[in-house]
Amino acid sequence: MKKKLGVGLAFVAIVALSAFGGGKRNNSLNFSGAIGVDAVSNVVVNGTTVTVSPNVVRGISPSGQIWRIADLDARITSDGHIRVRGRGLLLGGGNGIGTNGGQSVFATLFCGPAASATASSTDQAGVALDSDGDFTIDDLLSPLPASTCDTPVLLIRTAAGAHPWFAAGIEN
Repeated sequence: MKKKLGVGLAFVAIVALSAFGGGKRNNSLNFSGAIGVDAVSNVVVNGTTVTVSPNVVRGISPSGQIWRIADLDARITSDGHIRVRGRGLLLGGGNGIGTNGGQSVFATLFCGPAASATASSTDQAGVALDSDGDFTIDDLLSPLPASTCDTPVLLIRTAAGAHPWFAAGIEN
């Protein structure tokens, strides 16, 4: 009888926990790998008219230059602490190809669908890219993200100007 009761209670606990798990908890948000910015999302040619659509993500415009990133690992905890390690964030074209462009970067986490996503960022002063494009962000997100983060998007953005994005983390 005790064994059946123990199994029954364990089953109830699992069902209860899964019922409250409806989204991704911030303490389990992890990103591994990244995609460098492609400034253009679409090109339409209609006769002599060419329409180019910028690759805007969650309302954030892309950098006007090509950037590539070798690797990225990020972890975001429930208290808003974020640690991002990036490698090889470098210009992928133009006269500055293979350099860090003298940039500093910060991170922005978006939670929710594109039309209504909430944004939380690290210090927008950013951290300087090393000469090889490596960087580490160790900061707190502000404002604190909601306890559930559905459809998370992590952008690495420049600290300069209007803060366009350079790279996007791949959630795992």
